[in-house]
Amino acid sequence: MRLSLRALAALLAYPTEELRVALPEVRAALAADPALAPAMPDLDRLLAELGAGDLLDLQEAYVGLFDRTRGLCLNLFEHVHGVSRERGPAMVELAGIYAAAGLAPAAGELPDYLPMLLEFAAVEPARGAELLGNAAPVLDLLHGRLLARGSAYAAVLRAALLVAGARPGAVPLSDAPDPTPEELDAAYAEAPVVFGPGADAEAECGGAALAAKLRAARRNPDPMPTRRPALRRVATLSGG
Repeated sequence: MRLSLRALAALLAYPTEELRVALPEVRAALAADPALAPAMPDLDRLLAELGAGDLLDLQEAYVGLFDRTRGLCLNLFEHVHGVSRERGPAMVELAGIYAAAGLAPAAGELPDYLPMLLEFAAVEPARGAELLGNAAPVLDLLHGRLLARGSAYAAVLRAALLVAGARPGAVPLSDAPDPTPEELDAAYAEAPVVFGPGADAEAECGGAALAAKLRAARRNPDPMPTRRPALRRVATLSGG
């Protein structure tokens, strides 16, 4: 178990009092991973903000950043496929990878949710680092956009890029404007993605295709976000 990756997943989750109580444990796990040393000063900034800020303000800022800002969605395949039917087979493939490791998405979350991928990488470090490497273009875009906003959350994306063995700034930053309320409503009204037998029969699956889909983010960097639950459960670092 690579606990530092569970710590990164926790930092990207919706801020709760449970997370604030666990911050010393989170920092200890991060500091114990030599690969994350270059990102520790910036991670410490995020930890300080999460520990000292008003919880309601932190939650409001989180929702505004990740749930209502175009181009900052933490569901990785949205940066590749948006809400198209091609996303379904990629989801099935990723869910199968998790299932093989004895993991399953939490209720209300999709397999391409970045904290979930980090949780998988904590359990299966070698395969997880490979998947993060395939997703490096998306991680890089998110990192650049968070930096442009002066957000301390950029440190988590930098740390994920370090785990992936990727260099920040490799993908040119082409930021997307924040959507209007009307655009958000239109995106939320889209037909749901179809999984399993009803998915696109011509879409490719398999590990190579999954990697290609993750890397394809260079071609479609500006998706619309899907509706996400406002509250998320943060697992303890040592728990299952």
